[in-house]
Amino acid sequence: MPSLNLTNALAKLPKAELHLHLEGSMEPATVAELAARHGVTLPLEVIEAWYDYADFAGFLEAFKWVTSFLRAPDDYGLIAERLVERLIQQGVVYAEITLSVGVMLVRGQNPEDSFAAVHQAAQRARGRGLKIHWVFDAVRQFGPEPAMEVARWAARFRDQGAVAFGMGGDELAMPTAEFRGVYDFARSEGLHCLVHAGEIGGPQEVRDAIELLGAERIGHGIAASADPALIGLLAARGIPLEICPTSNLRTGALATLLAKPAAGIEDHPVRNFFERGVPVTISMDDPAMFRTSLVAEYALLPGLGFTPEEIARVARRSFEAAFVEEESKRALLRGLDEAASALGLV
Repeated sequence: MPSLNLTNALAKLPKAELHLHLEGSMEPATVAELAARHGVTLPLEVIEAWYDYADFAGFLEAFKWVTSFLRAPDDYGLIAERLVERLIQQGVVYAEITLSVGVMLVRGQNPEDSFAAVHQAAQRARGRGLKIHWVFDAVRQFGPEPAMEVARWAARFRDQGAVAFGMGGDELAMPTAEFRGVYDFARSEGLHCLVHAGEIGGPQEVRDAIELLGAERIGHGIAASADPALIGLLAARGIPLEICPTSNLRTGALATLLAKPAAGIEDHPVRNFFERGVPVTISMDDPAMFRTSLVAEYALLPGLGFTPEEIARVARRSFEAAFVEEESKRALLRGLDEAASALGLV
């Protein structure tokens, strides 16, 4: 299939997005608008400069600064509405969107009010063919007690679409074992369990996320490529990796993993994972901050050796790995299979 036709097919293909931070979807123009709401005038070029950073630490600082203008529930509602529009335009029919509830709490915000605003956006999206669930995310470097508070909030809103508890931030800041109690609690409340691991940390961080915390999916996990036994474990247990190729490039995570400062997207290990039987899914992570889209992420796969049929299989993995009730999952998979066939991908 010619590349242009393939790109068009990928745009039309129904897709699931499983690793997406709401706050990281804020375009510079939206940041300027939010800042103005709160009495701060910022030239667009000043904001855009924050979207350029040299490494993972720089990205975290940029994320912290950009999200500092999320100060009221209406702010969260606005960025949720705008993200919904972009997801629908990209053919996304199911999304699990991560909320940085740990950040809300440290800033003294009420998660109930902010969640009400984004939940309304999700309800409206459903009428337009986009089903949204939520992941309540803790920040590792804040410690286990704040993480437990996030887990309690997630449990409180389970009936309103909060399907999972996750943990991001600096994975090297605190030992994984310190969060076992938090994950035990989340599981006891019927929440699915996610962990960012193996992004800037090593293979052991991925193994600990699985063995100590019971992670059902791993955010990023690219460091597993350095440990054949761990790759085998992921494949044998069917634990999906939420792969975000452009994110890994922009944060320097890929360069760090490979000890190759000039690492390019062609060096990404996603193809190796796929060939070794690891369930891989494709995601945007923080689309505005990485200047990407889900269609753009999928469009990288042919250059990494994926055939159209294999790309359709990766898309299917995303639905299979989704935390959605089985009846809905079967319907989503039928829709994907029918579209993939009609678009000539299989």
